[in-house]
Amino acid sequence: MKILTQSKSLLLGCAIALTSIATNAAEPVDICPDAASRTFIHNQLETLLKQVQASSDKNGGFGFNMWATVVNRAGVVCAVAKSGADSGEQWPGSRVISAQKANTANSFSLPDFALSTANLYSAVQPGGTLFGLQESNPVDTSVAYAGDAAAYGTANDPMVGKKIGGVNVFGGGLPLYDVNGALLGAVGVSGDSSCADHNIAWRMRQDANMDHVPGGVTANKDDNIIYDIDPTTSKSKDGWGHPSCSNAAKTIAEGFAKAGSGS
Repeated sequence: MKILTQSKSLLLGCAIALTSIATNAAEPVDICPDAASRTFIHNQLETLLKQVQASSDKNGGFGFNMWATVVNRAGVVCAVAKSGADSGEQWPGSRVISAQKANTANSFSLPDFALSTANLYSAVQPGGTLFGLQESNPVDTSVAYAGDAAAYGTANDPMVGKKIGGVNVFGGGLPLYDVNGALLGAVGVSGDSSCADHNIAWRMRQDANMDHVPGGVTANKDDNIIYDIDPTTSKSKDGWGHPSCSNAAKTIAEGFAKAGSGS
């Protein structure tokens, strides 16, 4: 993949440094412990988002501008970024949804087992194994809607440094695993179709070398989106399926290599 040569190397260096810190840590390493690291992560997140969104033919969506959020393992928002020039160039409601997706992927993934937000769609439907999950852990609205909208998506986004909460059950949220498989938090993106959101998040995570997923519900044992819902019954074969938004998005996702195996 030609994009992200510089930003990928920077993020890889960050991941290696974090891994070395985590080796002797009793608690999971914090990927955003201070203002300097949060600014660094914001800048890299923004670069990743803009470059992946710009190649919209590889996402299978509408090509809309996007929001992205990263949370650490404690659910604290590390960074919020946008691909457009100002906060009005993306769906305004998708800023909070991106944070909600990041919180969900982090909250329901484990060091040895990953769940994307896309994996949760069928499980939370009536009769599903996780029905009602979407009503738990509500978004903290005092965090979500605080501050000046002019700061949304900048390094000074009012959500940064706070716990957003929320559970989202469609594509766009993925846990982040470093080169040693350590779970560091999660990323969430929103602003296009839910299927394109998943594809964008997947490509961003891969380009950041944070996709070393140890296990999951797919045949590949990762957290890719699963398209196995029967159009007649509207039921997922394995209970983890997601609706198809477009043939293009479906084809792209089904062409992804196993998480962590490279581009």
